[in-house]
Amino acid sequence: MKPTKSLLAMTALTAMAGTAFADGHMANEMTIVSWGGAYSASQQNAYHNPYMEKTGVNIINDESSAEAVAKLRAMNEAGNITWDVVDVVASDAIRLCDEGLAMEIDHDEMLAPAPDGTPASEDFGDLLVSDCFIPQIVYSTTFGYRTDMVGDNPPTDVCAVFDTETYPGRRSLEKRAINNMEWALLCDGVAAEDVYDVLETEEGQAQAFAKLDTIKDDVIWWSAGADTPQLLADGEVIMGSTYNGRLFSLIEEQDQPVAMLWDAQVFDLDGWIIPAGLPDDRKARALDYIMFATDTQRLADQAKYISYGPARASSAPLVGQHAELGIDMAPHMPTDPNNATNTFLYNYEWWADYRDDLDAKFQAWLSQ
Repeated sequence: MKPTKSLLAMTALTAMAGTAFADGHMANEMTIVSWGGAYSASQQNAYHNPYMEKTGVNIINDESSAEAVAKLRAMNEAGNITWDVVDVVASDAIRLCDEGLAMEIDHDEMLAPAPDGTPASEDFGDLLVSDCFIPQIVYSTTFGYRTDMVGDNPPTDVCAVFDTETYPGRRSLEKRAINNMEWALLCDGVAAEDVYDVLETEEGQAQAFAKLDTIKDDVIWWSAGADTPQLLADGEVIMGSTYNGRLFSLIEEQDQPVAMLWDAQVFDLDGWIIPAGLPDDRKARALDYIMFATDTQRLADQAKYISYGPARASSAPLVGQHAELGIDMAPHMPTDPNNATNTFLYNYEWWADYRDDLDAKFQAWLSQ
């Protein structure tokens, strides 16, 4: 008899439960690292609270994801891994995996199948960019601007960031090379398909820094995803970059006079890694949490609280309305056709190779 998809799904879940509970004991507390702000709030509502209610485990939140690579390197060196599950962007996951600092995941054994029995590897598809990475969301880094500070000429082009004559005032940009270098080259005439080839050269890097020099004195540099929304809310900047979900919260939930500039939004992936070298009880707990938090329903649930596209194909049809506002969430996703007319595809593999070098050069440029 040919097994049904539902039977396959039950068999797979039973096998995965055996993996997670293999040592017969799981830790009763875990530290989960993420980015803070509206994003961590969406995880709290969609993942953490139902998991704590289901298991009784105590989840401790840490908002150090921006420093995850450096901190995990230091923890590994000290032989003291204090984190259990860490939210990172795809390029950081690749680096951590390559360095042996993240645990390899058998996606079909350790993650839940789709409700129809489709294996996780097929459901996540091309978003499985590393053997250690468990995708959660597709998001974008883009710009928001104060509608009351741009007059009758709202910006429609990302290069408005470099146009201080038409749009005088402070801007906020992230205090790192990623995205800023790409936007600088795009706005200095480099074709999108050539950006990474140009950025790979010393001349291309100099070109990007020269373009950034033109607005350096007008920039407030941010490190936390919540910074730009606060700066926009306070009227400290006329425009600034941040994650599209943070801007959604600012615009729709807080009703601030801010609008989204989708042009040249940079698509990226975000998801979980489990640090390598955890003791058995913490590793089992982390795997149990990951199986729960990345199933089809949970990823769809996160989209009730923030405008990030779920990474599973099976989750997309379940995306509905905002849990509190009652508005349809699909039009607010970066992947919506109306928002994705001119996206820039972030090359996470390129940045995994060049990140350390360009980070050092960027920080040196900032200090000049």
